[in-house]
Amino acid sequence: MAKVTPAPIRLFNTMSMQKELLEPAVPGCVGVYVCGPTVYSYIHIGNARTFTSFDVVVRYLRYRGYSVRYVRNFTDVDDKIIKAAHETGEAPVALASRFVEYFREDAKALHMVEPDVAPKVSEHLPEIVRIIQTLVDKGFAYESQGDVYFSVRADKDYAKLSKRNLDDLSVGERVQPGDQKREPLDFALWKAAKPGEPSWESPWGLGRPGWHIECSAMSEKYLGETFDIHGGALDLIFPHHENEIAQSESAHGKDLAKYWMHCGFLDLEGAKMSKSLGNVVRLRDALEKVDAEALRFFFLSTHYRHPLSFSDKALADAEARMEYFYETLRKVDERLAGKDFGTGPVHGEPHRFLGEFECAMDDDFNSAGGLGALSGLFGLMNELTDKPPVKDKPLVGRTLLALRDDVRKVSGVLGLFEDDAGAWLLRRRERAVRERGIDVAEVERLLGERAAARAAKDFAAADRVRTTLKEKGVEIMDTVGGTTWKVAPAQG
Repeated sequence: MAKVTPAPIRLFNTMSMQKELLEPAVPGCVGVYVCGPTVYSYIHIGNARTFTSFDVVVRYLRYRGYSVRYVRNFTDVDDKIIKAAHETGEAPVALASRFVEYFREDAKALHMVEPDVAPKVSEHLPEIVRIIQTLVDKGFAYESQGDVYFSVRADKDYAKLSKRNLDDLSVGERVQPGDQKREPLDFALWKAAKPGEPSWESPWGLGRPGWHIECSAMSEKYLGETFDIHGGALDLIFPHHENEIAQSESAHGKDLAKYWMHCGFLDLEGAKMSKSLGNVVRLRDALEKVDAEALRFFFLSTHYRHPLSFSDKALADAEARMEYFYETLRKVDERLAGKDFGTGPVHGEPHRFLGEFECAMDDDFNSAGGLGALSGLFGLMNELTDKPPVKDKPLVGRTLLALRDDVRKVSGVLGLFEDDAGAWLLRRRERAVRERGIDVAEVERLLGERAAARAAKDFAAADRVRTTLKEKGVEIMDTVGGTTWKVAPAQG
């Protein structure tokens, strides 16, 4: 079989501040490194948006025929972890391990694919020590009373990612009491051990790594000294990614990554979500109020580089949209079940929507544009099931089959529509019933009365039951598979 050449994709490179054609170092193969969570607490929805965005990037690269090696790390050695462990009375390693598992549960709930490698800092100390030693040997780092610092002034290209001026950065900065560094902007590669903190052996004595060096060491181990795509949230550009570049490129004399991708901020009531502001929404808390797929849809409804405003209304709109999608899929699946429509032509050009989806995603992974194309696809499925423009039933059936197959392809990229339609709608209804306090037994009794009225051709009585249910907040749908119901959207 001939080897498939992956489709061309353009992506925005933070380094060049423009869109560039994706040209991997090894044709057809893409190495992706995404900075993962610091596991001292549950992740918040801003973290979740970033990881979901890169989950779709990886999925789409694979869909387009690329072989992807996806690495997303866990920072399990950090000041924040030590502080949290002291507050709970746990060992830092135990606390970090617990939150690693919580993160995996949350990622699974949001339908994120597992990375090919999920390295932990605590398991890569030899690699970290090795790269620090290289920087010391080359004169880019220095030891000071058990600490090791990177000398920012030694790197003439420092701040090339964030486009900041080194002199401007130095204004107002001071070496703080207790710091052993020579210059205010120098940053720690290795921290001397302190009582009660986890520590490891090194040429400079017992200690632990600084934050930035970990990603330089782990990306090198699993993707090489230079790889294709490095991703993370917008707030990692400076200083984290800037410092990664300084470390890796000073150590090896070559570019760390060819493309730098950054996900925009998530705004909460108009203000960037920030732990320092105290306006953080944990992902787990959000998932108690909204379906996980609906939350994922919400994240993907805006281009990954753009800010996204989080609100109760936005979540309600996303859940209503997912309900529409699943209701459509249920109707289509009922129409297609057990039927053979033979082979032959289809109505119109049903695959044009998949082409529009791919076109949007080829342009810097524009999931918002892709969802727009998907709306057209679902609109046509509804038209063909509710008011077919042609009377040829096999023709309509083959067209629906083609559209349904394209939904499955898109599902593999977006991580949506992966559930059974009936099961998803039932869960949605059960939660809405609890929230609105609807008496399910009463609803079922009234539906029984309506069914009896319709069987007796007493349509006036059947309509009265429909009206009564509507007043109770219940909406009836008569489908090919029978009558079902849902909780109507809240008014106001």
